[in-house]
Amino acid sequence: MTKKPKYNAIPCILTQEQFKEFFCPLLPQLARGRKPKLPAFKIFGYVLKFLYTGMQWKEIPIDKDPLGNPEIHYSSIFRRYKKWNNEGLFAQCFDSSVCLLQDKGLLDTTILHGDGSSTVAKKGGDNLGYNGHKHHKGEKVVAITDRNANVITPFVTAAGNCNEIRLLKDSLNGLSRIAKLAKIDLTGSIMSLDGGYDSVANRKMIFNRGMIPNIKENPRNRKMPKRGRKRIYNANIFQERFRTVERLFGWEDKFKRLLMRFERISNNHFGLKLIAFTLINLRHFC
Repeated sequence: MTKKPKYNAIPCILTQEQFKEFFCPLLPQLARGRKPKLPAFKIFGYVLKFLYTGMQWKEIPIDKDPLGNPEIHYSSIFRRYKKWNNEGLFAQCFDSSVCLLQDKGLLDTTILHGDGSSTVAKKGGDNLGYNGHKHHKGEKVVAITDRNANVITPFVTAAGNCNEIRLLKDSLNGLSRIAKLAKIDLTGSIMSLDGGYDSVANRKMIFNRGMIPNIKENPRNRKMPKRGRKRIYNANIFQERFRTVERLFGWEDKFKRLLMRFERISNNHFGLKLIAFTLINLRHFC
């Protein structure tokens, strides 16, 4: 019997010391102009409250100032979040969390697991499509994790009607970029995927990056087995996905704002996902 790995709780709120350590160094410094009414730590705390509870922006419980008035308007919190997201702050924070895991020796990249997840969007917006399998209109994301359920690559996004077999190329490009940034050697690593990614082109892309594909063959309604050499596939490795990438998407559901997409602009929704995946990676340190 193998010992089950121990997982730390996913942080849903950060202390001021943790914010200064993981997020503050990446914030843009104001060279001139009026100083913000509230420090960045306080505004980021309101964003985390919004992300974790799933409430509307206007329902965020805002503290009172000495005069008994709200210390900031909810629209100011949203504008600051949007500004940080458009400047790429949350993407940098995610990259920094992967580099930190690599420096501390907490990544196990001998086997990588990838999978897609679909999110329904009932309010409409951009980058949406009807998913015939899930029977809803929404968007898809594809993420890659290591054996410890750490997110290695930022997700690749697409409309809900896009086939996942076409999304692997962009996902592998993101994996190569983050591996170069964090100095991760992927030579000989096993890329485990389900039958939805089974194609000659995808297997070739994985081989060209020095990795070994472990993809369950998709019969595609064949009456007879496909001719040729048998494809590489290990069922025991494939079973690990239920405690890695599937566990990751379960952790993502802890942040109630991500259960359903309410943002009409996809970039605003994906910024919240980046924060959630960064916090999942930082569970070892918070």
